[in-house]
Amino acid sequence: MSLETLTTPEAAIAAGVSVRDINRMVDEHILPEDSYSASGVRTFRADACLWIAFYRATADRLTADTRLRMMRNKMVHSPNWEGWSHWSIEDDLLTVRFDALWESVNARLRDLAEARELVVEDAEILGGTPVLRGTRVPVHDVGAALNAGVSVDRVLQMYPSLNERQVELASMYAKAAPLRGRPRRLSPPQGAQVRTATRRLRKSSVGE
Repeated sequence: MSLETLTTPEAAIAAGVSVRDINRMVDEHILPEDSYSASGVRTFRADACLWIAFYRATADRLTADTRLRMMRNKMVHSPNWEGWSHWSIEDDLLTVRFDALWESVNARLRDLAEARELVVEDAEILGGTPVLRGTRVPVHDVGAALNAGVSVDRVLQMYPSLNERQVELASMYAKAAPLRGRPRRLSPPQGAQVRTATRRLRKSSVGE
């Protein structure tokens, strides 16, 4: 799948919003229908992420009706991807420039592409579990650690074969391609020492 077609979690990352925000924009018919596909699994064009970011970023400046009118009137005149970097919309006395939005969305799309390239699935490595290229580190374990509040420095100590950029991209990949079902239980890397503590339970006073 190319970056011109994104899943809902990927589109959320590129647009800088939550998955819930994107699903709401689709369910409430805010996002133009030709900017995404709802047949089977929802997928989005890369430029749809700009409209999503635009709708969210201008919420405190423009009314919902104005934002919808701008989106629906100008969607048919959308430029190619690079053209968005200097594109603008004029509506009555308003002018909205897309250069800053394009820069931020485009940067996140590049990071997503890099994250995809960083992760491999090989039946000979941990039974096909997605791992960071050149390592045996499961990408979702790194994401689970960060999601649990473990600092980047601590993650680097847990997985000394990784660098900070790999950890950052692993976190992005884990969010873009979440595991189905119950969250993965974080397990320590091979060779890590796990300390356990036991606490003596105070005898209950009930019934004394």
